[in-house]
Amino acid sequence: MTERIVLAYSGGLDTSVAIGWIAEETGAEVVAVAVDVGQGGEDLDTIRKRALDCGAVEAVVTDARDEFADQYCLPALQANALYMERYPLVSALSRPVIVKHLVDAAKYHGATTVSHGCTGKGNDQVRFEVGIGALAPDLKVVAPVRDFAWTREKAIAWAHDRNLPIDQTKSSPYSVDQNVWGRAVETGFLEDIWNAPIEDVYSYTDNPADPRDADEVTITFDKGVPVAIDGETVTVLQAIQQLNRRAGAQGIGRLDMVEDRLVGIKSREVYEAPGAIALITAHQELENVTVERDLARFKRQVEQRWAELVYDGLWFSPLKDALDTFVAKTQEHVSGDIRMTLHGGRAVVTGRRSEQSLYDFNLATYDEGDTFDQSLAKGFVQLWGLPSKIAAKRDQHHHG
Repeated sequence: MTERIVLAYSGGLDTSVAIGWIAEETGAEVVAVAVDVGQGGEDLDTIRKRALDCGAVEAVVTDARDEFADQYCLPALQANALYMERYPLVSALSRPVIVKHLVDAAKYHGATTVSHGCTGKGNDQVRFEVGIGALAPDLKVVAPVRDFAWTREKAIAWAHDRNLPIDQTKSSPYSVDQNVWGRAVETGFLEDIWNAPIEDVYSYTDNPADPRDADEVTITFDKGVPVAIDGETVTVLQAIQQLNRRAGAQGIGRLDMVEDRLVGIKSREVYEAPGAIALITAHQELENVTVERDLARFKRQVEQRWAELVYDGLWFSPLKDALDTFVAKTQEHVSGDIRMTLHGGRAVVTGRRSEQSLYDFNLATYDEGDTFDQSLAKGFVQLWGLPSKIAAKRDQHHHG
């Protein structure tokens, strides 16, 4: 039986050319696998047909949007995952779900090798290969762009020589990766980090400086899961999609940052993630109301580590697995409503309401009905400050 190679297929130039190139170089049959994670663009049938026209023996196309939202975006939301405290893990979240479908297809079609179109400079090669290694340690990996120095020019020439059905005129000046959780843009003039992004770069968000009316939204959570928007029941996918539209219309979720890549270089990235930023903002505030102080403080450390693990391609790893259990436990009481005003590029929380609230009006009020016993405070303050007071006395004594 001919050897088979499963290729992560996007429908674009590089991966379309890779189908025939891999077949010629290795003599193997290529099975193209395309996964819909809400990236928009062409429909799956068009992508499937192109893969077959470019020489794939089989093309598997999967609508994984709900799976991506429920099993990847939701854990990121519950972990308030922001890499370097800013980036809501757009590409990093989609890679493990794609890996899962690649491995499933490899098993089903009896493939020995998986192929991807990542370069040797990026994070995604690590995410794909480490993920594949965790789920299917026996699979081999081939990466034409990285391992055989494929350039865009070479790919275009190769496609032209073989009359492949690919439109090369649509050469974007940017490299874009997008899904329902957000959109990442890099390369081109953005590689000069003094250059400001231009409006052309953005498509999920309108210019936050444009005049417009504010938009008020109420998001309902049940145990850390967004379940309704303005009282209308939603799935996680629908919550993200609706907030992408509404927060995007207000210019929310634009990021322009130089970030630390996994391979050791710094890279300029422009992101837009309106739904993700709006949801994380709301979720954080509901946690402020419902999660006990020491648990909340420790969770912030876990959140940062969780985001780093996922960014670094370790979604399928023992530590990530253990931290997931911790995060899940913290969500038990994260139920209630958050009201936000979306306007001028910002999502601002204006109201909170929860039956699981730890906020006690009678303890907090300075007016009538105050139940806080202020007489307890004097002794508490003295004991709390005692260690530093004793140390200060010692230090004065020694320096004196």
